[in-house]
Amino acid sequence: MKQVAILGSTGSIGRQALEVVAAHRGELGVAALTCHSNDALLEAQLASFQPAAAVLTDYAAYQRLASRYKGPTKLLYGEDGLLEVVTDQTVNLVLSSIVGFAGLRPTVAAIQAGKDIALANKETLVAAGALVTRLAREHQCQLLPVDSEHSALWQCLQGEAADSVDKLLLTASGGPFRGKTRSELADISVEACLQHPNWSMGRKITVDSASLANKGLEVIEAHWLFNLPYDRIDVVVHPESIIHSLVAFRDGAMKAQLGRPDMRLPIQYALLDKRRPESPWEQLDLTACGKLTFEAPDREAFPMLELAYQAGRSGGVLPCIFNAANEIAVECFLAGRLPFLSIPVVVETVLSQAQSFKAEALDEIEFVDAWARTKARECCERR
Repeated sequence: MKQVAILGSTGSIGRQALEVVAAHRGELGVAALTCHSNDALLEAQLASFQPAAAVLTDYAAYQRLASRYKGPTKLLYGEDGLLEVVTDQTVNLVLSSIVGFAGLRPTVAAIQAGKDIALANKETLVAAGALVTRLAREHQCQLLPVDSEHSALWQCLQGEAADSVDKLLLTASGGPFRGKTRSELADISVEACLQHPNWSMGRKITVDSASLANKGLEVIEAHWLFNLPYDRIDVVVHPESIIHSLVAFRDGAMKAQLGRPDMRLPIQYALLDKRRPESPWEQLDLTACGKLTFEAPDREAFPMLELAYQAGRSGGVLPCIFNAANEIAVECFLAGRLPFLSIPVVVETVLSQAQSFKAEALDEIEFVDAWARTKARECCERR
């Protein structure tokens, strides 16, 4: 039985991953669960799956759960706890779904311990793509895409020769503000931003979807996962979110992966080694889909996409800086301290102050990340 450590088990991806495990209990087991502060949900998950260990990274939440929990699971705290569970010899695969840059260090530790990674944390490859892919090669670990777009590309590429591929096309829903002009986005509220038309996700990724920053992060992630230059990775807006991405081949053919907007399918595909067993959840009904439409992204109204391309093409630590500045800008927007349209302004300002270089070590990347966050906070305070 494959033993999985789920980093971020109380988040959207983590909860759906546990549904996949529950549907395939004969093949999948839970070795460890981790979360930040949702001790109540984590306690319920421990009762259902009884992993050997669980980690909370918020100390108050850890104390709350430790004071009342009487079950068999070993409770651990903080980053040390994360590093302990991802390197445990009983773990076969680590599902990395911690939000943001915080997922990088435990993911690197898991790779260095020889674990395969089901990657739902795109920031890991955005911030440290060269380091992570090099370590994965050195330790012979698989990086298994879980994001629906990258899973779709991965599925479409099965059995295809690398030299037959022309382009990768990542689909984007367009978020809640598709079709709006830049002037119409001036007074966008947090509540409006969090109303995604198709997907139920966490707050940060929902804001990223609204700004198209998420699609920019996915472009950089695709560059590292599939080893293609940025001029061969395109974005197309597909509002229905039925086609999850496409591959264009040199002979003019295209392959697309279709499915309901449901993350359980790509999670299952990664956890079950690309096999396709019968699933208990609802299947796609083409006759109920209606029209499938496509349009170009509006890069003027949503400049975060172009900023991500620029950072990716420039390389070095600039993608790390893009991600760090965006995380702080989104944090300030969600707190009501920054207008929506100022998110790309903050990111562009921080990128303009940076000098790029190639970071070879994790501590260098963490230093750059901290620098970019400081600059972004300063920029947010001035706006």
